[in-house]
Amino acid sequence: MNSVVTKLLERPGPPVAVLGDGVSGKAAQNLLCRLGLTSVLYDERPSDGRIDSFDQEKAQRHSFVIFSPGFRRDHRWLQMARPAGCQCFSELDFASMFFRGEVVAITGTNGKTTSTEFLAEAFRKIGRQAYAVGNNGCPLSTLAGKENSDNQLAVCEVSSFQAETLRHLSCHALLWTNFQEDHLDRHATMEAYFTAKWNLVHRLAHKDSRFVAGESVLAAARRYGLPLPTNAFIVSENEVSIWPMPAQSAFAAAPQASNLGLIRQFWKLSGHPENVLKNCAESFPARRHRLSRVCEIDGVSLWNDSKATNFAAAQAALESFSGPVHWIGGGWNGGGKLTAFARHMAEKARAAYLIGDTAQTIAREFSRACSPARVCRNLKEAVAEAIRAAQPGEAILFSPGFSSFDMFENYAHRGKCFEKTVLGLKKIHPDY
Repeated sequence: MNSVVTKLLERPGPPVAVLGDGVSGKAAQNLLCRLGLTSVLYDERPSDGRIDSFDQEKAQRHSFVIFSPGFRRDHRWLQMARPAGCQCFSELDFASMFFRGEVVAITGTNGKTTSTEFLAEAFRKIGRQAYAVGNNGCPLSTLAGKENSDNQLAVCEVSSFQAETLRHLSCHALLWTNFQEDHLDRHATMEAYFTAKWNLVHRLAHKDSRFVAGESVLAAARRYGLPLPTNAFIVSENEVSIWPMPAQSAFAAAPQASNLGLIRQFWKLSGHPENVLKNCAESFPARRHRLSRVCEIDGVSLWNDSKATNFAAAQAALESFSGPVHWIGGGWNGGGKLTAFARHMAEKARAAYLIGDTAQTIAREFSRACSPARVCRNLKEAVAEAIRAAQPGEAILFSPGFSSFDMFENYAHRGKCFEKTVLGLKKIHPDY
């Protein structure tokens, strides 16, 4: 048994501090409760049942601290906890010490959630007791808090926020789909962002562990002087052989098509039947808010890709269309080369309808490229303007390229607002 677990369970002391009242924090509290341990919840947002301040005095009341992914490792609360003698663990790291089954970790800039949920589904098709957990909204604590066994398999989506502080998670395999610019508001530099994810490579603790990654990961590792482990298998664009996928499959278009190629290589290396994976991929639907067709109005198709929270995702979505596209984008800028991104979108889009904090900056770049762009007050206005301008046979793509936090609760809320706005148009277009 892990020495930390032994100390925690054999000598129950003060309550455990849980930082963050989100999905991860609540799951960690539930796990602690099942272990027979008490906890105190702290969150910076005032509310009933939790404490909105954590100072030196409070830190000294605890021996263990569990924190949510939203807490940077240099967060002031963690900086108070460590000198006070507290042992600090991320929710994922803490849960891993109580999960008895195998863990297959999946990370990458784009496509993590779909890849995680799909791979768990494929494993279930061959009889494994597999679960999709992690950054997809189902924390590992939830699974570890149930009756778990050695036969269980956790396919775990891991973000850079979760990966950077891992010390105890033990992975049987790691799939790293791609590496592109993102989260520079958190990690400051591309190297810091890559290094945070690279910590997962150190968590491949088994001699037969597999590490499968895309070419962009290899390029970044070389750029930052990080040697690949001997068990690494790099899937190049030339080597990837993709099965033709029906339009309703999540893997019918980029970037998921490339991710399927990487998953296929892992599946083959693991000795599983390829026909099972292929059949599963063909019937695996695109997840909501991930480049999915909402409807068609007067010959114009409208697409929701609210999950595109970074430049690479929005670029890939736009480039997946062969015909003219009216792009709705913008949001809260979390760092990155905004000018270069705007220029790229201006080259590809028929016109842009821009919202959020970045709207004015993107509009200037579209103007320099002599490409039409309109700054809109809100999403409803952007949709209306795009509908007014689009011609039959063209597409309207909502693929923001930025975080949603300037105007929405999260990407799902943003996507629902887009769909609600579009569906409201049926009153104007009774043929829909």
